[in-house]
Amino acid sequence: MPPIRAGILAAIVTLAADQASKLWLLNVFDLARRGAVKVTPFFDLVLAWNIGISFGWLQNDSQPAQLALMAVKVIAVVALAIWMARSHTLLATVALGLIIGGAIGNSIDRVAYGAVVDFALFHIEIAGNTYNWYVFNLADVAIVAGVAALLYDSFLGVPAAKAP
Repeated sequence: MPPIRAGILAAIVTLAADQASKLWLLNVFDLARRGAVKVTPFFDLVLAWNIGISFGWLQNDSQPAQLALMAVKVIAVVALAIWMARSHTLLATVALGLIIGGAIGNSIDRVAYGAVVDFALFHIEIAGNTYNWYVFNLADVAIVAGVAALLYDSFLGVPAAKAP
């Protein structure tokens, strides 16, 4: 399979898994009604509406701010798609597909709900204090995995090894 096809497949699978998980949690599992659901001692399902960007930064639900975020995402997805089309390594192409699929998945949430649907919460309790990670979703996981794979490919991948 040519790298571009693998990247497109990664984007489609990421987008489908992200949207399916969110639709199921919202409409079938009814996470909003259930509240926090303990899955393991360190993982809960919770519903969080993220109107900001990554990690909840720049929280602003005004129409101009949401339109500006969408414009930035559209530009980023187009730039990443061009990069993916020009990529020569399978790892980088799939990584870019993961990022694109995740970005589109979160953008669909913004259009449909006015915010990104986040639901996964990791936490740990130490000496009676609970420490929570950011609430996230499958699109976020794909974006982080894609960025990690791009970094690996850039610094340790085959093309990097051949650089002087």
